[in-house]
Amino acid sequence: MENYGEIKSASLLKEAFRTNGGGGYLPSNHFASRAIRAILEEAKIKTKAAIFSIPDFSTFFVSFDLPPMAESEISDAVRFNAPQYIPLSISETTLDWRLISGTPGDNRSGLKVLVVAVANQVVQEYQRVARMAGLELYALEAEALAVVRSLVKDNKKITCLIDIGVQSTTVNIVDNGILKKSFSFDFAGNQLTYAVATALDKEYSVAEEIKRREGLLSKEKNVSETLYLLIDPLLAELKKIINEFSQTEGKEIGEISLTGGTANLPGLKEYFEGALKKNIQIPNCFADFLYPPILTETLKEMNPRYSVAIGVAMGGLE
Repeated sequence: MENYGEIKSASLLKEAFRTNGGGGYLPSNHFASRAIRAILEEAKIKTKAAIFSIPDFSTFFVSFDLPPMAESEISDAVRFNAPQYIPLSISETTLDWRLISGTPGDNRSGLKVLVVAVANQVVQEYQRVARMAGLELYALEAEALAVVRSLVKDNKKITCLIDIGVQSTTVNIVDNGILKKSFSFDFAGNQLTYAVATALDKEYSVAEEIKRREGLLSKEKNVSETLYLLIDPLLAELKKIINEFSQTEGKEIGEISLTGGTANLPGLKEYFEGALKKNIQIPNCFADFLYPPILTETLKEMNPRYSVAIGVAMGGLE
């Protein structure tokens, strides 16, 4: 690892995103590019080559079956079939796909593909941010694909990967290293902070510190009860996803991993373990990187926040 840098999302919430009128969000070009330039300068990052991750609320995932066909035919087949499953105009959408089962070229093997769709408007906005930040944009990648690359790697077990971010949460089912299903929820770290701020009548920054320091273990009844009230609906959805996967696929999920900025919330890992009756881990996205030993504790605390960035960077090296 050569370098890293971040800017706290609390300073972004009011300004960094705006609605695109279609229920999604786009980055504020001015603020996002300004923040990126500040990080590059502060961390003394010299490279101009960049890959941006696209958050789940700006992407649409779907999986569907295709008949046996050659690998060269899959892209056209995806574009032909996608309108049946994607609530976006294909002419105004950028598509990417991954083969998740089947063998191309085998006349006896049907295929199953995972398709991710992103509105062209979103792609164009990220391209503008890159230009304004003085970067050369190599590629755009959905966060779900990046986080799987950084955390699951060569794991052969069926993994449920829960990424709790500042503005949303994704739940990804990974089988033998391949992303099979991805779900998105409105549950987010900033909602927890706002709820604590309201319960205690405190400013956002103060509530954020209390949430990070005490979390579900808070002796302040208003804090713990407020957090449980918001977390329980997410747990109900997780149970439903795990059960449905088991019933439809005939397989049991072997591991559950937490990542994202809220993964280190005190008491969250233990609460999930009790509710889901499974071991929960917080995998280390820096595990395969060389870095000075003095950074070990710092990176351990930062680790969940960097899983997406590490994932897209690894993609750029492939």
